[in-house]
Amino acid sequence: MSRFNWRPMLVLIPFLILIGGFELAPLVWVLINSALSGDGQFSLANYQQIVASPFYRQAFEHSLIISICSSLIGLLMATLGCASLRHIPGRLRNAMLAFTNVTSNFVGVPLAFAFIIILGFNGTITLMLRHLGWLDSFNLYNTTGLTLIYSYFQIPLAMLLLYPAFDGLKTDWEESASLLGAGRCHYWRRIGLPVLTPALLGTLIILIANALGTYATVYALTSGNYNLVTIRIASLVSGDIFLEPHLAAAISVILMAILVGITLINQKLIQRSYHVS
Repeated sequence: MSRFNWRPMLVLIPFLILIGGFELAPLVWVLINSALSGDGQFSLANYQQIVASPFYRQAFEHSLIISICSSLIGLLMATLGCASLRHIPGRLRNAMLAFTNVTSNFVGVPLAFAFIIILGFNGTITLMLRHLGWLDSFNLYNTTGLTLIYSYFQIPLAMLLLYPAFDGLKTDWEESASLLGAGRCHYWRRIGLPVLTPALLGTLIILIANALGTYATVYALTSGNYNLVTIRIASLVSGDIFLEPHLAAAISVILMAILVGITLINQKLIQRSYHVS
């Protein structure tokens, strides 16, 4: 029996230290503190308070609605965009991908400021459309407006995630399907979409997680006055009046549980898609 070589394992030590110190340790701290009361006793009072409070339930409702809607919009637009990029010449395609990479990183305070000066109450496009009589009730600072802003950075992120999957589609498949009498719609329904389903579902989960964790953009836009989960967590750990880190930890645990649940559902759907295809 060959002797186990421990030397390659030494390379993993810095990685394990990094994972333990910056991911596992904070996670354990959040889990423990979510079950502590103000006097340091173990209790489920924080979770009971969240479930019983309409205010916190509304925060989760707003976060899920905006995240799911913006993720679906981003996934739809990115799917159409990636399908179109496959038919664009190389240099133009590379330029579009570079532009997509830049826009996917344009988030936070600069993005909020850009939307304020363009689509705010006195934004350039808002005043123009209002003057033409085409826009009367649009509000950038409500659920619809935030969904629009989230979609801005969800679309390029989805395109960057989906493009390798679309690039893996062989032109021979479509040509072979055409020779066998299959139309374009039939090809996408029977071949293209089943092949892309795992990538589409995986991208959707990443988009939802990305939207649920967004904080800087919505805070800069609304000054923390819109009820979202990330805003509530931040206000509980850095508020000017009351600091409730244990309650913030409980909200974080529920948010993580939602993400874990969505991921498990995604894995089940991916397994089914592989089985069907």
